[in-house]
Amino acid sequence: MLLAIIVISSIGALLAGLLVLAERVITNYGDVEIDINQSDKKFTIRGGGSLLESLSAQKIFIPSACGGRSTCGYCKVTVLEGGGGLLPTEEPFMNKDERKNGVRLSCQVKVRNNLKIEIPEHLLSVREYICQCEKIIDYTYDIKQFNLKLIEPDSIKYKAGQYVQLLTPAYEGSSEEVYRAYSISSDPADNTRFELIVRRVASGICTTYLFDHLKENDRVRVNGSYGEFYLRDTGAPIVFIAGGSGIAPIKCILHDMVNQQNKRRAVFFFGVRGMKDLFLFDEMQEFEKKLADFKYVPVISQPEPGDNWTGATGRVTDIAAAYLEKQSDAKDHECYLCGSPGMIDSAIKTVMQYGIPLEKNYYDKFS
Repeated sequence: MLLAIIVISSIGALLAGLLVLAERVITNYGDVEIDINQSDKKFTIRGGGSLLESLSAQKIFIPSACGGRSTCGYCKVTVLEGGGGLLPTEEPFMNKDERKNGVRLSCQVKVRNNLKIEIPEHLLSVREYICQCEKIIDYTYDIKQFNLKLIEPDSIKYKAGQYVQLLTPAYEGSSEEVYRAYSISSDPADNTRFELIVRRVASGICTTYLFDHLKENDRVRVNGSYGEFYLRDTGAPIVFIAGGSGIAPIKCILHDMVNQQNKRRAVFFFGVRGMKDLFLFDEMQEFEKKLADFKYVPVISQPEPGDNWTGATGRVTDIAAAYLEKQSDAKDHECYLCGSPGMIDSAIKTVMQYGIPLEKNYYDKFS
């Protein structure tokens, strides 16, 4: 009996060893060269990882709001040679011209062969920053604000509404380093520090680190800035719609509107489930005082009997629709939307019913 156990254990150990050896052989792609923008920049790495990870290791940062999970579609680069065919996970994010021109999601391209790629020039100048966490503010049971001070370099330049990628280090319960994207919420007039408003995600690697491990005075690394979610320089009236932590980039834009003495007509519909989810109420009312023509409309979808809530109730998109219904110039509005993909899709569908074209809807989906 003992002999049989020894034999079986030996066979199991041998098979495990063979599997490890096979994995190393199969996934050993050797040295691979990545050529960027027609030899403007070249480097050689060990193959096997994703293009997004490989570029990041060389301090070339590509925007990726989902941390490389193929859900945001932001990490696009043009692959001229060596990337293989477009994957099903990439198809939903590509239009006809992008498919034709070799545009890929860098998180989905495996570095197995020499690659020739093209990256927008401005991304080559994106920087990494070391920051110190000065203060952590609890807003609700699942939303916190993190105030970060720039250490090296000591200032950052960004457009109001843009985001940074924060590096989560390995910690107990998570052995990998990952990036996650968070919108800047603070006043861009102070370029030596910035604030991030973050909602906790169940089992989220980064939010678990931020909520349970990061302490005041700890240091973190971010890179950026990124994104096309910023206020366009027009005279059009504005509709802001956001939910939860989606308030972050809109708050940043409102700060900038105050700084620029922007007199455009604007209304902000902020949707939450209950009173316990409502935050920054006083700050939004301050913007009503500071801006020439701004209205803040908090909307609670499921008020409790004891809340004594006298404001708007229901779906935030329905309240926005009721507002647009009364505007003679509804079709002339620009819409800035931030929150969950479902909320944004619903908002776009709603406002387009009032003649606002798709291209006048600017959004930031928090996936």
